[in-house]
Amino acid sequence: MRYKVFGKTGMKVSVMTLGTWGMGGVGWDNYDEATKVDAIKAAFDCGINFIDTAPAYNNGAAERFLGKTLKQLGIRNELFISTKCGNFFVDGSTYVRNGHRDAVIGQVEDSLRNIQTDHIDLMLIHWPDVNTPFEETIGALNDLKRDGKILNIGVSNFSKEQIQDAGQYGEIGAFQPQYSMVNRDSEELIRWAASEGMGVMTYGSLGGGILTGVHRELKEFAPTDSRNRFYKHFHEPMFSKVQELLKVMDKVSSENGGMPLSQIALNWSVQKDFVSTCIVGAQTRAKVEENAAAFDRELDASAIATLDAAIAKLDE
Repeated sequence: MRYKVFGKTGMKVSVMTLGTWGMGGVGWDNYDEATKVDAIKAAFDCGINFIDTAPAYNNGAAERFLGKTLKQLGIRNELFISTKCGNFFVDGSTYVRNGHRDAVIGQVEDSLRNIQTDHIDLMLIHWPDVNTPFEETIGALNDLKRDGKILNIGVSNFSKEQIQDAGQYGEIGAFQPQYSMVNRDSEELIRWAASEGMGVMTYGSLGGGILTGVHRELKEFAPTDSRNRFYKHFHEPMFSKVQELLKVMDKVSSENGGMPLSQIALNWSVQKDFVSTCIVGAQTRAKVEENAAAFDRELDASAIATLDAAIAKLDE
């Protein structure tokens, strides 16, 4: 495993962060509890020291599972934990943004109980609530930071202007955007955030799984499946364009000893100096180990150039 300093937070984090959205049991394939516990243990065994979760992942279910597992394994204090606030999952299908002071403080207190910890290493505002002044939201987080309940404040899915606005009221130490070979919409913003000293943790690193090469034929997922509603590349016309990219990735794989496509995609991300760590969701030991093994080697400049040329065609 490789490690990078996570911006001005000073945390030295693994370049792969374990994501727990799927472990909440909504929106992704679901596995039995023992399998998911073993996946978290596998992450720790592989040197991953950063785990990302959120109360919006099935109304706290992912956080509760993580807290229970970390207590069982006795490894909470050997890991950095990132969770979120300001986004509520209600009615089993609806997300509601609420950045009001009482909502944020209540949600953070819930997260502390769910994860069974006395502090959160990084608290992110999950999505901007445009109906609540950032002064109020950041003010609440500043108070929690003063009390030692959270150690660092960050934002996810914010625009540059929103980050700058929020930054007037407290130090923004981290930024979490979607970023991958099939979604580079935020690259300019990510570069700026990194230049401002923020740790950057990217999500959707495998494009919802499409960059593993598993999805070679167009299919319709269940209405609640995040691959159906959240990722545009599982639909035409993007799906066919991504298939051409996968063919180029197949070629790079063959030139690199059969390197799995997932490992190619992850290296493409973290070899960029403006990406601190990439979030990868996995619920089985085998998937965690394969993804973590990506960092046993690096892609050379020629391979990166070949991939970049293919990625550019996605915009045509």
